[in-house]
Amino acid sequence: MSLMENLLGRTLIQPDDTWGLLGVMCVSVALAIFLEQKYRWAARISGSVIALILAMVMANIGILPIQSVLYDDIVWGVIVPMGIPLLLLQCNLKKIWREAGKMLTIFLIGAAGTITGALLAYFALRGAYTATGGQAEDLAAVASMMTGSYIGGSVNFSAMAMQHGLKGTPVAAAATVADNLLMALYFFVLIAFAGMRFFRSRFAHPHIDEVEKGSASREEAKTQAAAFWRRKDISLKDVAMNIAFAVVVVWVSNLIAGLFSPFAVDGVVNSFREGLLDFVGKFLGSQYVWITTLSVIAATFFSGTVEKLHGSQEIGTYLIYLFLFVIGVPANIYTVLTEAPLFLVLTFLMVVVNMLFCFIGARLLKFDLEDAIIASNANIGGPTTAAGMAVSQGWAKLVGPAMLVGVLGYVIGNYAGTVVGIILGA
Repeated sequence: MSLMENLLGRTLIQPDDTWGLLGVMCVSVALAIFLEQKYRWAARISGSVIALILAMVMANIGILPIQSVLYDDIVWGVIVPMGIPLLLLQCNLKKIWREAGKMLTIFLIGAAGTITGALLAYFALRGAYTATGGQAEDLAAVASMMTGSYIGGSVNFSAMAMQHGLKGTPVAAAATVADNLLMALYFFVLIAFAGMRFFRSRFAHPHIDEVEKGSASREEAKTQAAAFWRRKDISLKDVAMNIAFAVVVVWVSNLIAGLFSPFAVDGVVNSFREGLLDFVGKFLGSQYVWITTLSVIAATFFSGTVEKLHGSQEIGTYLIYLFLFVIGVPANIYTVLTEAPLFLVLTFLMVVVNMLFCFIGARLLKFDLEDAIIASNANIGGPTTAAGMAVSQGWAKLVGPAMLVGVLGYVIGNYAGTVVGIILGA
């Protein structure tokens, strides 16, 4: 139990106190953005990481509940889908194809690293896990679930949990906490890499240079974040058009995805035909595939109109910051340390191997540091967290590639997780 739960018998703010939770969330994000733009130390950490830290601290001491309708239905269900198309309006594929190709290569290398890490972690921890009374099949299932999550995202984690019959069990709950905790901590590490001399001396980093050069030329007294997010011209019409665009894109995407999602196979794939239908159902039945596709089409083929629309990047970024705050909430350190500490070790090993594959691969192929950072984030966190990190660092040209490779991870994550589960006997 957290401090507040021991004192009061509950969290300070209840899960059904929507306005209280929303108030804390919005104030925390505002504080994170203020600190990022006011102080250089905060700019180095980034506002997104500060928001994550605030959420983790408040959740672990019992101010915020770990679960709430606000998190699942409003943030995940409304805010995230609306934020993505607004951010993708910056992504003209004619300009970013080369960057997307590099990132896709590293992403696939990282996916191979995730699979390798899952296999290594399972065999390294199986003896210790069974010695404490755990079942080897459960550890194999967790490795399968984490493979899906660390190539795709939470949707793949849930799919693998259902496939192995662990949905809603204590094993799945502990694995969820370990997943979110390591994911949040790894984001801090990736941000730190961007500023380390060790990495900058071994990789090209044009996007970092562009941000630093641009911010320095604008105003030395400001942080890079303040210079990047300087005040811009925006009208009421811009706000109205941005919101309308986002809502319509999400609405149409859900309609199209609904036409294909019934093709997905409910259960284990037993034939090539079922596998093909399952691929169609999962890929074309994903709302994020269509949100990305429709938004990028607008940005690429209607660039003249899009360039006249102001404020999309600012509004989209704020919505993603709210999402990043929510990402930090489930990282309850007490739960994972007391209930399943080996799951934390397993996720740690998988993250480390993924990181090594991504950065060594980028080094050998002479790719940019930013590509390696965002590709690894897209593996571990998914498209929204990767896009959020790119935005928070001012790497606007990488938002589109981050979303594209991250969405691809949703598809291959289930297949990779299934293969790992079969190999390990889950």
